Amino acid sequence: MSETSELLGRLAALPDGELVSVLRAAVAGRPGLGAVATALAQAEIGHAETGSPVTLDTTVVDTDVAPVASGQVGGAIPVPPVPSGPSVAGAPTATGGYSTSGVPTFDSVRDKVEQRFGTAQGMDELDRRTPAGRSVDEQWEAREKAARERLDQIRKSVQGNDSGAK
Repeated sequence: MSETSELLGRLAALPDGELVSVLRAAVAGRPGLGAVATALAQAEIGHAETGSPVTLDTTVVDTDVAPVASGQVGGAIPVPPVPSGPSVAGAPTATGGYSTSGVPTFDSVRDKVEQRFGTAQGMDELDRRTPAGRSVDEQWEAREKAARERLDQIRKSVQGNDSGAK
């Protein structure tokens, strides 16, 4: 443990800019630490949230958070509750497509949209391969053809070229 405390002491002595660059190098190439890299990028541009300092002996107990179920989905709590106390600085970890504050992550939303779009395309493709789907396509084409022919008749009658038009 003395190595860990020595390392923490050295890291704590670094200026913020150097600490951010050391941490960025440490999380590079680790997909599980993408949230840390995002937080570091925000810290570099000055958009990091400020909160109480976090140390190894910090324990977070949110007594203000009371999970409340809406009753719409069997009384279960589908999204973690949003804490009402001060935020703790650090890297928020995403769990199940949601951030620690209960907001859906961009990746989870994009994945859901892509999945729904793919499902819709697949359903359309399957519908067109069934006899009923082909019948609907044939009916659509027949109506389009009849509409074009009727439009041509109307144009001819307006121009006076067709004496047999109704």
